Amino acid sequence: MAKPDPSTDGSPTKARSNGLIALPVKLPHHPAVLEEQQRRAADIQLRIADRITAFAGSMNFVYLHVVLFAVWMLFFESKPWPTLTLTVSLEAIFLSTFVMIGQNRQAAFQQAKADHDFTEQELELKTNTQLTREIDRLTTELHNRLLQRPTGQQS
Repeated sequence: MAKPDPSTDGSPTKARSNGLIALPVKLPHHPAVLEEQQRRAADIQLRIADRITAFAGSMNFVYLHVVLFAVWMLFFESKPWPTLTLTVSLEAIFLSTFVMIGQNRQAAFQQAKADHDFTEQELELKTNTQLTREIDRLTTELHNRLLQRPTGQQS
């Protein structure tokens, strides 16, 4: 089971035992993950969208809004709070857009990972097929040599 190693950057590690001591080994990220991280880090708009969605998906966002709405309703506007309603509606429009951006990002990442996995599986299948054919050829050759040996000879 992967556990975070406090001596590293917090990425998962796996204990590898050398017989005496369990040594932490960093698990590599999937190549599609690394590529997506590099692509997103290179684009300022994507970095801004990531930060907004990260904040909007946190409990700090909820707490901030509870306080802001309570203060607004109690001190700034009388019932039925038309300006607050407009503000909340506009915020919902923008937040839903950021949610869709996040969903598009996740879909693109999943597609890249699936493409990478497919390529790797195809390569492994090809290698396994070649190995199986070579084992078959060697087994057949060994079988033929054993059958062609005269019965009076010993190995």
